[in-house]
Amino acid sequence: MSAPAHARPAEGPKRHRQVHIALIAACLGIAATLHLPTAKVQAGELIGTIKQIKRSVVAVGTHQKLRRPPMVLMGTGFVVADGRHVVTSAHVVSRKLQETPAERLAIIIPKGGQNAEVRFAEIVGTDAAHDVAVLRVAGKALTPVALGDDTGVEEGLEIAFTGYPIGTVLGLHASTSRGIVSAITPISLPQVSPRLLDAKMIRQLREGSAVFQLDATAFPGNSGSPMYDVRLGTVYGIINSVFVKDTKERVLQDPSGITYATPIRHAKALLKTLGLGG
Repeated sequence: MSAPAHARPAEGPKRHRQVHIALIAACLGIAATLHLPTAKVQAGELIGTIKQIKRSVVAVGTHQKLRRPPMVLMGTGFVVADGRHVVTSAHVVSRKLQETPAERLAIIIPKGGQNAEVRFAEIVGTDAAHDVAVLRVAGKALTPVALGDDTGVEEGLEIAFTGYPIGTVLGLHASTSRGIVSAITPISLPQVSPRLLDAKMIRQLREGSAVFQLDATAFPGNSGSPMYDVRLGTVYGIINSVFVKDTKERVLQDPSGITYATPIRHAKALLKTLGLGG
């Protein structure tokens, strides 16, 4: 026996609701399926970028033949230009070397495990105002990084930096930190008291130099590490854990854990004066 005519129209809305729910579920399933590969691609990009960058990152320190250990690390550097030059922070290589017994500036190139190659280096250029130094390294050419145009860097850019945050305490293994550019800020800020000002700060206030403030943690050994785009590996800055903080955070009794990076334009300008492009 067929249903009354007045009952049949009610089946239409019910059927529509069922179809609508099924479509929503299908769309959610498709979205979930599409989301997972996207996350994997992003992780894969960073893995590949780190492998690329680590070929160019070196430890910077001093070597003394009779010392144990003979090599003492002071910071990080990265290979640029013709593969025989390294950029680092000037304060990393500012200590006067001992003459007796001879202490020499050097870099360490990891070779896997505990194996490493030591190469002697010399300072060929320094920009004290922006805490940048260029070293010339002995031996065959290494793999240089790609230097980018930092004027296009914006807040929110996903970045990473690779270096030696605590020297060789845990072995000669470069480590990578990831974060974002959280602010682009002046390197010096007006202080609450004139007594906190010095010649360096006054000069930087006049110049109006800016630095990248990062939402990522760095340590003194990270000074000189390359700050790069997580997807492309293009270097946009130089991690600076000492020089910039001393300028910006003089007013603080306990300096913050904020990390800063010097724009790569200053290294490029110094390389250009040395006839190394930039």
